[in-house]
Amino acid sequence: MKKIAVLIPCYNESRTIAKVVNDYKSILPEADIYVYDNNSTDNTDKIAKQAGAIVRYETRQGKGNVIRTMFREIDADCYLITDGDDTYPAEHAREMAEAVLNKNVDMVIGDRLSSTYFTENKRPFHNTGNVMVKNLVNRFFKGNVTDIMTGYRALSHTFVKSFPVLSKGFEIETEMTIHALDKNFVIKSIPINYRDRPEGSVSKLNTFKDGIKVILTIFKLYKDYKPFYFFSLVSLILLIIAAAGFLPVFIKFLRTGLVTKMPTLIVSGFTMLCAILSFMCGLILDTVSKKAQQDFELKLNIISMLKQIKDKVI
Repeated sequence: MKKIAVLIPCYNESRTIAKVVNDYKSILPEADIYVYDNNSTDNTDKIAKQAGAIVRYETRQGKGNVIRTMFREIDADCYLITDGDDTYPAEHAREMAEAVLNKNVDMVIGDRLSSTYFTENKRPFHNTGNVMVKNLVNRFFKGNVTDIMTGYRALSHTFVKSFPVLSKGFEIETEMTIHALDKNFVIKSIPINYRDRPEGSVSKLNTFKDGIKVILTIFKLYKDYKPFYFFSLVSLILLIIAAAGFLPVFIKFLRTGLVTKMPTLIVSGFTMLCAILSFMCGLILDTVSKKAQQDFELKLNIISMLKQIKDKVI
């Protein structure tokens, strides 16, 4: 039987964690349910253990840090990630896991935005932010992902063991999605019935602070994954600035034979030089990126081979 691991990162979710664990035990009785406590002060770990979860700890604060440790320590054929706040119904878990185990999907996204999110969520800026992030990622990385920041996902063994976690906080969902798009993993969206937190349960997500981190993560990863396009855009902006300073000086020179704004001409020249350097950086880094992509494909082959050997031994 293929192994399913339910991963629940938690920070002060004592009001809901027992229900979440019991719900997933009911829907996926064969799965191992892991609760990783992230410095909770409300006995979340004890309640989860009493409910039957395997409880482990991550002392570095932040969801990204927890996910990093989970991916390193747990070995499974399907990894189902959910939150401990009871906002993602367990009823979708079987369908999501089956897509990974039987249909060769690498990432199943629990799509809130196509379902009840906008009516259930009571924080309007979260709604706007989710739509903006979705549009930015799909435009920059040529995707068609319906929900970028959902915390409800099913992942394949290959994806988990080849994903380099860099984020420390809530940017982790965006990072996972961009990595899947860039590395051509198979992605599938399944609409889920999102529900808002129950009364007394407090969100740890700061709308503006974490929202800015997510936006910066998108641009940072765009630079890393698409260096030619990123630095070409920078080069174009510098070129326009250089031309705006140079052309009036040049036109006046043609009319009078005099250069009356020498400082402007010098600044324009240096700006043009920066534009050329930026373009050349893009070309060089694009070659490096292509080589990294080739190495990554070889790494996937090694991961697949090792998994086949492990399955035969078991």
